[in-house]
Amino acid sequence: MANAPDESLIFAREVDENLRRDNLRDAARTYGKWAVAGVLVLLVAIGALLFWRDHQSKQAALDGEKLSQAIEDIGNGKTAAVPAQLVPLEKSNSDAVAVSARLTGAALALQQNDRPKAIALYKGLAADTGIAQPWRDLATIRLTALDFDSLAPQAVIDRLAPLTKPGAPWFGSAGEMTALALLKANRRNEAGRLFAKIAADRTVPDSIRGRAVQIAGSLGVDASAALPQASQ
Repeated sequence: MANAPDESLIFAREVDENLRRDNLRDAARTYGKWAVAGVLVLLVAIGALLFWRDHQSKQAALDGEKLSQAIEDIGNGKTAAVPAQLVPLEKSNSDAVAVSARLTGAALALQQNDRPKAIALYKGLAADTGIAQPWRDLATIRLTALDFDSLAPQAVIDRLAPLTKPGAPWFGSAGEMTALALLKANRRNEAGRLFAKIAADRTVPDSIRGRAVQIAGSLGVDASAALPQASQ
């Protein structure tokens, strides 16, 4: 009788193991096909994603070639068909191509003396929160240059304030227009100091720095030490 508990325990373990095997077998039969189906769906999804990325990459390259051709046509004076060429490119999956096509359209409108159209296009780009900020900043610079004469000085100053900071990518152009607006507002001292800052910023193109030195000097601010030649 002393062995009875051991035999009962062994028997219970065997029953438990058999039950577990049966449960696993039943689960495999019930859920196995769904697991296989899930793996297949995952593989198909990954394949579709890779295919789509490859397609987008190839389409972006093709769109880039079409944009280059449109720009080349503009350079050669063959502009009649360019607007129609730009329309589909403005909807390209490549943000760079799409925005560049819109900028090209604005530049073409300006070349054809259609200032209202160019201004409207630049204004649309500057206000488009769906594109990267550097593109919007570029559009803001070009828009302000176009309608500078029609704007109140303070409107120019306020619009360009975020870009009129030493070291900022568009500091040269934005700073120069802001300084000219300050002159229009008869704020000569502020304009002179800003021109001096532009002259001293070596990230600004030399042509703008040279003008800044001259205008600052005419306003009584000596910025000659910042002349581009002095850095050579």
